Amino acid sequence: MNIKKIGLTALAASLVSVSAHAGAISVAGGASMNTEGYSGEGLTAGTTFSMGNQLTFTGSGELDNGINVSLSFVIDQGDDENQAETSPFDSHSVTISSDGLGTLVLAGEGGSSAASSIDTTAAGDIWDTFDGARGYTTGVAVSDAGGVANNLFYTLPSIVDGLSIYGNYNPQGSARESSTGFGVTYTGVEGLTAKYAVADEVGTTTALSGDQTVWHLAYVYGPVTVSASNSDFDVGTSSSDQETSSFAVSYTISDELSVTYGEDTIEKGGDPTDAEYSVIKGSYTAGGMTISASMKDGENINHGTASNQDFEYWSLGASFAF
Repeated sequence: MNIKKIGLTALAASLVSVSAHAGAISVAGGASMNTEGYSGEGLTAGTTFSMGNQLTFTGSGELDNGINVSLSFVIDQGDDENQAETSPFDSHSVTISSDGLGTLVLAGEGGSSAASSIDTTAAGDIWDTFDGARGYTTGVAVSDAGGVANNLFYTLPSIVDGLSIYGNYNPQGSARESSTGFGVTYTGVEGLTAKYAVADEVGTTTALSGDQTVWHLAYVYGPVTVSASNSDFDVGTSSSDQETSSFAVSYTISDELSVTYGEDTIEKGGDPTDAEYSVIKGSYTAGGMTISASMKDGENINHGTASNQDFEYWSLGASFAF
């Protein structure tokens, strides 16, 4: 919804000595209601309830020289990486773009590296559901490959149809090396999306620093989508190395109804046993409402064979976009 017309003259003056056309501020929101639970040997967490809430404020306008400027600010309580969990404020960024210059994003918070822009595994980060359960840390997210604050992300202008080239730069303090990364996305073949990226992992020590390489393939054929991904996290301490492979198959039954089956496998340096996860989930969308349900299974989640490392998770939820 358009809540206010504004002039971006002040912002434009700080960027270039020209005036701006009138811009607009818009607000988009989302909310959800969820119920979930775990079960397994010695683990009956029972049923819990939770809710999600998010508002995204976006302001944008075009300068007289053809450059587009936009500002994004997200309010999302309990989803903040740099402040207290109770803070309602989340990511915010400024974007400058044009056909000739490409797109430059400065994220004060909530930014991404070239690797983390590929985002989740093919199956949707099943492992993350089990992370922290029983006190086990089950995986390293792709987003851990780069910093999220004061991050520059640049996408080159279009050179070849279907080809996108991008990179990131995240300065570090306290004599630590800065983080850089680059990636490509190709959509030039009908139904195919191919992504590849590599980004620095800047740890607190040299032994915990290295890089993360990610690729993701997805192919759509009629109502079926098949996808696969791999994330290789390689740092100086081999016991901290991790490789996450994943695949998923989705079937769109109708415009409203779809089902998905997927698996994640995590191989960790020095551990003989892989952590394995699977999910079957479905969703039904009507208007701005989506009803979803999932069943997830985790095995050897701490890379061991004890029976208490195997358990299940279920969820049912409704989300609303407005």
